[in-house]
Parts: sequence; C-alpha cells; structure tokens
Amino acid sequence: MSTRRITMTPGAHRVLAAASRLFYERGIHAVGVDLIAAEAGVTKKTLYDRFGSKDQIVVEYLADRDERWRRFVAERLDRVEPGSVDRVLAVFDASRSWMTESSPKGCSMVNAHAEISDPAHPAYAIITGQKQWMLELFTDLVREVAPGRADQLAPALMLLHEGALVAHGLRIFPDPIGRARDEAGELLGAQR
Repeated sequence: MSTRRITMTPGAHRVLAAASRLFYERGIHAVGVDLIAAEAGVTKKTLYDRFGSKDQIVVEYLADRDERWRRFVAERLDRVEPGSVDRVLAVFDASRSWMTESSPKGCSMVNAHAEISDPAHPAYAIITGQKQWMLELFTDLVREVAPGRADQLAPALMLLHEGALVAHGLRIFPDPIGRARDEAGELLGAQR
C-alpha cells in the first residue's frame, strides 16, 4: 500500500516540527489542529492548505520519524563488520542511543499504534511497515551468522527489541534495551 506524501514548504516544515513534538509529547488524539497551527506560527488555513487534514500531518510525522530511524540504524550498521553477531547487537545499541536522544516516552510507532489501530487509516501502513522492516532487518542480519535459523531467531530478536522499547517508555526498570541486547547476545552466542 502506497502512502501519499506532500511536498514540504517552509510553512509545512514548521507545522511538521510543531506537530511532531506535540504528537510525541501528548498523543495524536490529544492534539488538535488549532494548537499545531498556533505552535507553528501559521494560520489554520495555511495548515489545511499544506496538509489537507490532520491525518496527513500524522502521516508526515510518522513517515519522517521512520525515515530518520532507518537512516540512523543504517549509519550504525555501516560501522560494524558484516557477518558478525555484533551487527545484530548494533541494532540494540542504535535503539538505546535513539531512545535516549529522541524518544524518552518509548517508540513513536508503538505509541501511535495505541491510537491508530484501524488498517484503513493512512498512517497505519507506516506504523506496521516500520515493524515489518525491523523483522526483515533482523532476519537479514541473523542470516549472516546463522543462515539456517534466521526464520526462527529473527522473531525472537524482534520480541526482545520491541519489548525493550516498550519497557523503556514505561520506565519500570533501568536500561531495558541494554538488558535485551545482553539477552540477544546470549541467544546468538548459542548459534556460533
């Protein structure tokens, strides 16, 4: 399913920056277009002229975070030798850095899914698409170190990773991503 995107003007960038901050801090449903427009310093008319709807702002917010996340992970993976367990663990290291720097309240996709569970919503494909990409990433990385077990190990790593992201946002115990990384290392160590 292809998700429609808009061409970003300077005003649209201001709207997106304000909406991104507000959506992440307060939740998508709790933030109205009046507040976004006021925070962005644009009129409501400008907001609708650029985006057409709040749903499109949500699409742009999630698509932007997804694109930045994928680049962030790719940059981290480029620093690690291909074909090693360290490449799999680098995903957890990237997540720990990302969450510390830009996602103290947990994964924006998981948080958005708590509010958007209707597959007909235009942002739904972005949310589930990122998680599908993560599973494929783990599968590809595990295939490099344990080719015969990638289809079994990748979902287990995905569960560790996603559970750690949720636990990070809930702040139930310290360093859940580090703990998940250690568990992933043990799981993969058995595959050497």
